[in-house]
Amino acid sequence: MASGKKIFFIVLIAAGVLLFGLAMAAIVWSSFSQSGGMEVSYGKYVGIVEVNGAIVSPDETVNLIKKYRDNSAIKAIVLRVQSPGGGVAASQEIYQAVKNARASKPVVCSMGEVAASGGYYIACACDTIVANPGTLTGSIGVIMEFMVAEELVKKVGLKFEVLKAGQNKDLGSPFRQMTPEERALLQGMIDDVHGQFIEAVAEGRQLSPDSVRSFADGRVFSGRQALALRLVDKMGTLEDAVTLAAGMAGLKDKPKLFRERKKKPTLFDLLVKGVDEITNLDNAGVRLQYRMVR
Repeated sequence: MASGKKIFFIVLIAAGVLLFGLAMAAIVWSSFSQSGGMEVSYGKYVGIVEVNGAIVSPDETVNLIKKYRDNSAIKAIVLRVQSPGGGVAASQEIYQAVKNARASKPVVCSMGEVAASGGYYIACACDTIVANPGTLTGSIGVIMEFMVAEELVKKVGLKFEVLKAGQNKDLGSPFRQMTPEERALLQGMIDDVHGQFIEAVAEGRQLSPDSVRSFADGRVFSGRQALALRLVDKMGTLEDAVTLAAGMAGLKDKPKLFRERKKKPTLFDLLVKGVDEITNLDNAGVRLQYRMVR
């Protein structure tokens, strides 16, 4: 009888261990996000958001900023920017997401090799900007590029007929030269978007619009030059930015870092992206861009 009870308790303990293991496995499994990283729900972390390369689509970055903003375990955010800029609207969406996150927790920008034009635009939304002395930044300007193939089309012997409702509907057509009136229309729009950039810098850096306008001509600055112009706050590395963000959040110990691992693209993803870039060359050429030209 005693041996039967012993076996019963052994089975009961084994079942408990098994159930506990299954429960822990379920928790770990559920904590993995679609991007391949593990979600953190407790502790005190500094979350790293990386903006690398041209700013084309804001969705991934905006969603990650919102996720970190709403996670109570992440006490501060470091926006690591290594970008020459990109689309105007995409930059503005990331800028607004950073501003919204600042209402909940400190956000510090760490500039890498290049954080220019749209890359600098999004940095202006942060509480503090940390740059390396040799960082390339600034490039406060707007660009819109058009390809004009009129002479080539004539040499090939092609002719294009355009039917339109609206005098300016084919504005920027690559098959003819732009008229002075059309150029004035586009320049007015570009000047307005440039003014939006100047306003964002003036607000974020607490400078007057006139002072910003004095160097907002597209020129690029080194990190040290930008510091003298008050475009950045401090010289330092990513580690310095993390330490600063942790201090602003009241974290006394060395902060734990959290990076959400991105899902590795498959061969199919890369092929689709390549085809998309090729087939959208015409559209890409007529976008308004906060982009440094290299």
